[in-house]
Amino acid sequence: MSSFPDYYNILSVQRDASTEDIRQAYRNASLKTHPDRLFHASAEEKKAATEKFQAVADAYYVLSDPQRRREYDRLSSSRSSSEKTNDPSASSDFFRRFANMFSSSAGEQTGTGFEQSGQRPNADRVFGDVFEDLLRPEVERYLPLWTWVGAACGAGLGFITANFPGLMVGAYAGNRLGAIRDAKGKSVAAVFTELGGEQKAEILRALALKVLGAAYT
Repeated sequence: MSSFPDYYNILSVQRDASTEDIRQAYRNASLKTHPDRLFHASAEEKKAATEKFQAVADAYYVLSDPQRRREYDRLSSSRSSSEKTNDPSASSDFFRRFANMFSSSAGEQTGTGFEQSGQRPNADRVFGDVFEDLLRPEVERYLPLWTWVGAACGAGLGFITANFPGLMVGAYAGNRLGAIRDAKGKSVAAVFTELGGEQKAEILRALALKVLGAAYT
């Protein structure tokens, strides 16, 4: 019989953990396993980290929702301790066999990391959803092209109409309009994934410092 993923151990939580405990445990585990932290790692190392990162997202997806958690617990109770494992590959196998058993639940929304029933969660979108409050200010530090174009255009028009004071006001207004243009229709997670590898690594180090402390930065 194939191995069964122990999602409680993967997130390092007790079986009676609260939803908030599970959310915090996911934050800790996802930051430790996020493959974009390994900017200088080999392809093999990044592949292993990606698999672990996905398993952590799978664990959060299952345990954060009461209905999915009950179904998982029912399956888990029928397995012996020797069958349960922290091996990330077991999570992939689990979703191949059991994903369709997760019926739509009240908290499930298409377009986030929580996909329609029968699909494995998107690890990047789960991360973006859970970290949105911490990720947004970090992502906004890396303002892309249109933000600076907007600032330059606004500054030029402001200077024409009101000299130096107009330049300052125009630059700020243009900068904000540019930022809106950049972010239009995109989630924080989507903007994060479009950043360069070194930028993502820096943001993840900043998040790790906030959540995990200096030992993991």
